[in-house]
Amino acid sequence: MTRPTAVGPPGYTETLPCESETARRARRLVSAALNTWGIAELVDPGALIVSELVGNAVRHTSCRLVRVSVRRITDDLVRIGVTDKSHAPPKMDLVAGGDETGRGLVLVDALSHRWGYDEMRWGKTVWAELVVPAC
Repeated sequence: MTRPTAVGPPGYTETLPCESETARRARRLVSAALNTWGIAELVDPGALIVSELVGNAVRHTSCRLVRVSVRRITDDLVRIGVTDKSHAPPKMDLVAGGDETGRGLVLVDALSHRWGYDEMRWGKTVWAELVVPAC
């Protein structure tokens, strides 16, 4: 069983199998981090975002593992990321009303302050940022 480990100031990361069941574990990691930081109001959008990012990695890559990370990059910004070994960039599809798939990044875009991806020599990280509400 993998265990979350601290990364940077402050953050959590976990390497998980690239399979649909991983979304549940990723949501728990996001929830634990946000509750620990006292920003439980971001749990619902954060959990939905990480579910979509993991789902995209499962559906659109052939990787065996993904790395899920949750970082408090500033006092007022949280970044949720999913790293895989695919070089294919994420793309937001235009979907019709009756389509049952293809809305993942549209949802991420609607729920987040901003989103994007970072390319690396061996893969990419797709991330989304949430603004921490003022007290």
